Amino acid sequence: MKHRIHLLRHAKSSWDDPGLADHERPLAKRGRKAARQLGDHFRDAGVTPDLVLCSSAVRATETLEGVRAGLSPETPFEIEGGLYGAGADALLRRLRGLPEEVGAALLIGHNPAIETLAAELAGDEGDDEAWARMQAKYPTGGLATLGFDGPWTELDWDGATLEAFVVPRELG
Repeated sequence: MKHRIHLLRHAKSSWDDPGLADHERPLAKRGRKAARQLGDHFRDAGVTPDLVLCSSAVRATETLEGVRAGLSPETPFEIEGGLYGAGADALLRRLRGLPEEVGAALLIGHNPAIETLAAELAGDEGDDEAWARMQAKYPTGGLATLGFDGPWTELDWDGATLEAFVVPRELG
């Protein structure tokens, strides 16, 4: 079965309140705008995840709220504390645990794990231009889309193909 993974680094967070714990930092104004732009991109590009997995950090959940307008209202989502602070290996294990009926998943998380996961899953396979841009910089709001054949349980490093890489500044 063909599966698709959308790896979204949360949008730009605010540093206005230095007393806030990292987990509690909200999105900056620019981040809220970027999340809405990404939602428009999801709708326009036909990005239709069957499940959204989202870190419990405030900036990640606010990113989810911004993109939800571009998703089907029936799209289920799970806010998971374990995704906050998780490394790429832990994120891979989480994806391997998805049920087979999930054809496409959107994972909203943090760097460096999201960037590392995207790069290690894709290896050097896929869209060369998207690969070069992703390798150069995976900014806040960066969205990598990867495809792979086979069951979730067999997802592994170098086992997917990078199909697209989008950043908010390209969405106008």
